[in-house]
Amino acid sequence: MDKHYFYQHAVQCVEAEIDFVEATFQELKGRPARTLREDFCGTAQTACEWIGRNKANQAWAVDLDPLVLQWGMDHNVSSLDESQQQRIVLLNENVMAVSAPAVDAVLAMNFSYFIFMDRPTMIRYFASVRESLKDDGVFFLDAFGGYEAAKEVREERECDGFTYIWEQASFNPINSQMQCYIHFVTDEGIKMDRAFSYYWRLWTLPEITGMLLEAGFTTAEVYWEGTDDETGEGDGVYTSSREGTADAAWVCYLVAEK
Repeated sequence: MDKHYFYQHAVQCVEAEIDFVEATFQELKGRPARTLREDFCGTAQTACEWIGRNKANQAWAVDLDPLVLQWGMDHNVSSLDESQQQRIVLLNENVMAVSAPAVDAVLAMNFSYFIFMDRPTMIRYFASVRESLKDDGVFFLDAFGGYEAAKEVREERECDGFTYIWEQASFNPINSQMQCYIHFVTDEGIKMDRAFSYYWRLWTLPEITGMLLEAGFTTAEVYWEGTDDETGEGDGVYTSSREGTADAAWVCYLVAEK
């Protein structure tokens, strides 16, 4: 009953995430990214994936929770070879003030930055990220929405050996703040209720892109997922878009250039 193991196998797909970061940075800048900072890193699985991609890659992984960082060190960083481990640093720090060198790319994924509830705080975070980037650096985020995002729902998905349950327990339309939980149930019926708890503000894409520009980024583009013609589902390919579809639930990337 290891909630971090369950999370990594049910929620994250670090391979696809890093594929997107690598390809998009190369397309925008005409060179490969080599240094990366993962904010709100949790177990630092994404940073470890980055390290494994190229022997020149370096990563800094930042989180406030020392226990989850230790789990990441024990289970993810320890799986890297000695030379790879020398190129990754886990930092138990506040993302607002990180003591790390300037990097090519900063990531804030899994909607983690939704914890900032008001515009001044969010803009301050975005501005701090901008300052931490190299002159041609890029900030990568994801976001979710759709008309089901504001509903109180409970969704289940079968995984290998356990069931993943996502619950949107409450939503306040006056301030767009919401309480969400992740639960797990093993195939043997053992329950782990509220393994993860999130109290967020559900920010809209115009709000996020507007705050990125206000924080000083020169661009703030939405990368929308394409649709598979046969299945009608997402095809996993994200491209810069000016128009999305009115899906019940969607996830997209945002890319901001310094």
